[in-house]
Amino acid sequence: WYHDNLTRHAAEALLLSNGRDGSYLLRKSNEREDLYSLSVRGKDSVKHFHVEHTGTSLKFGFNEFSSLKELVMHFANQPLIGSETGTLIVLKHPYPRQVEEPSIYESVRVHTAMQTGRTESDLVPNAPSLGTKEGYLIKQGKIVKNWKTRWFTLHRNELKYFKDQTATEPIRALDLTECSAVQFDYSQERVNCFCLVFPLRTYYLCAKTGIEADEWIKILRWKLSRIRKQLEERDATLSS
Repeated sequence: WYHDNLTRHAAEALLLSNGRDGSYLLRKSNEREDLYSLSVRGKDSVKHFHVEHTGTSLKFGFNEFSSLKELVMHFANQPLIGSETGTLIVLKHPYPRQVEEPSIYESVRVHTAMQTGRTESDLVPNAPSLGTKEGYLIKQGKIVKNWKTRWFTLHRNELKYFKDQTATEPIRALDLTECSAVQFDYSQERVNCFCLVFPLRTYYLCAKTGIEADEWIKILRWKLSRIRKQLEERDATLSS
């Protein structure tokens, strides 16, 4: 869970989109050579704490620890005060450096850099958090089976669609925890289609290109696999 040169922004993106309450990671601080930053996710935000390496110990606020393990064990039992509002944060889930993430992010980042002529460091402050996607898709109506272009946004476990990109209120928000499958669909008289299977309805969507449809399917399937894993972990915890 040590992420070396991970930036503050990237740490927030990782923990907010893929972590949960109590997820944490350690990274180098940009301020001084002997400083590290402990990034911890609270309810809906990420807090950053300085950890000073003295050479023989680690200083964290008024506390001093002989090792990282001792520091983590201490704050796994004693909450950190995470904000001015007194939000309590406990170190529960170390965020591993090797994390399964869709390979599409790399290609998206490279294409963006090529199209805009900017470098990765220029893009980082404006980069979307990992696990998010947005774009126009053509959606089949529920009752009248006509097709309309809608703006879709994927964030955490919600897929929302809007009348267009300027709309502020979604037409509908789909809870992916209720979705059982995402797959290519060849039943429609259209190309680049895929469907999302829910208990009461199957949503049929089409992208402009096969590559775009493949990207949506990849990231949605990845979301579903993460949801299933989290539910399995929760059930295992409850049964124990």
